[in-house]
Amino acid sequence: MSRTHRRIAATLTTASALALTGCSLDGLIWGPEGANVIDTTREHIEAAAAGDADGTVCEGRDIDLGSPSAWDGLSAEEPEEFVAEYWPEQAEFDPTWSINLSLPAGRVASGVEYPGDLFYREDDGGLCLVDVAWWTVGVIGKNVWMGW
Repeated sequence: MSRTHRRIAATLTTASALALTGCSLDGLIWGPEGANVIDTTREHIEAAAAGDADGTVCEGRDIDLGSPSAWDGLSAEEPEEFVAEYWPEQAEFDPTWSINLSLPAGRVASGVEYPGDLFYREDDGGLCLVDVAWWTVGVIGKNVWMGW
């Protein structure tokens, strides 16, 4: 079997498995809970870019969501169960999950601030936002770095 035929067979096998199990590719990679975090984050990004994300914030939390333009083009990346040692400032909000966001290449410029990580708590069977870690793009020579 040629390399092309093997690729086609692998693609069809994966597509069939996804269709038969009702699972998304995110679900296969991150499990159902991680896929839910990704889906929730995509919904939040869309709502925040439209200036309508207050409904995704946990009751009693007052979070700086920035301007709608700060959310334009962001993408949800890797969900993780929350680890307090990595995020001591967010630990007091009792998050269950964290997920990092990617800034599109066209927006990468020194000094750009953007929401780089989101923190969710499981609440009434869903996820609500408890905090946002804002990042700033820095450029030194040809090296780009992002940090708080």
